[in-house]
Amino acid sequence: MSETVAAVRAEFTKVRAVRATCLALLLFVPLSVLIAALDGWSAKSAIESDSGMLRDGFTAQQAGLDGILYGQLALIVFGVLVVSTEYSSGMMRVSLLAVPRRGRLYTAKLAVTATAALLVAIPVTVVGYLVTQAALGPHGASIGADGVPRALAGAVLYLTLMSLFATGVAAAARSAVLPLAVLLPLVLAGTQILSVIGATKELARYFPDRAGIQMLTVGSDDALRGCLVLLAWTAAALALGYARHRRWDA
Repeated sequence: MSETVAAVRAEFTKVRAVRATCLALLLFVPLSVLIAALDGWSAKSAIESDSGMLRDGFTAQQAGLDGILYGQLALIVFGVLVVSTEYSSGMMRVSLLAVPRRGRLYTAKLAVTATAALLVAIPVTVVGYLVTQAALGPHGASIGADGVPRALAGAVLYLTLMSLFATGVAAAARSAVLPLAVLLPLVLAGTQILSVIGATKELARYFPDRAGIQMLTVGSDDALRGCLVLLAWTAAALALGYARHRRWDA
């Protein structure tokens, strides 16, 4: 147990020491909160000017959770960099000398990824929601509104799982280039486009981000299904990442 704790502490030290990894994690905070504020201000302006610019199905409750959908990109980058920086720099060999048991090292990295993502996701999700409602002014909704607490909890779990999913994909690829080149465009717009095309609409529901987004959708009846689908994707990515990590020739 003490060796596992030591491995986890070492991984936390690496996150703080590697500038790119630490920056990606910290960037999630201002990015999510800024977008939450802009979303609230633009929605308030559209409501008061009766411009018809509000998207279909707009609600103040859901608007409070939209900021993190863009902020999650920073957490995906963080999840990728947690493992990929060591492979690209050759530091993985040093890590294996310190922690020869690959399963323990891999588990420590996952524990740090999940803990770090969780620690930033909880306050940022709540603050982002409150910032949006403040920007909406009299058109805002309370944090205790029906369905909001569940959606906030779902958002925190979603962000944590997406970070772990990115870590698993990066471990399988053993680099940052391919995971980032695929995951960022896919999450930013790719699956959203696929979800409105007739031929791929049903398939898009089972992509990790499209399924998981139901977890932070206020009043969604598909939150449990979305959670299970995202869990399945995450477990598969982590298992593949471990298989590749275990067979890596140091």
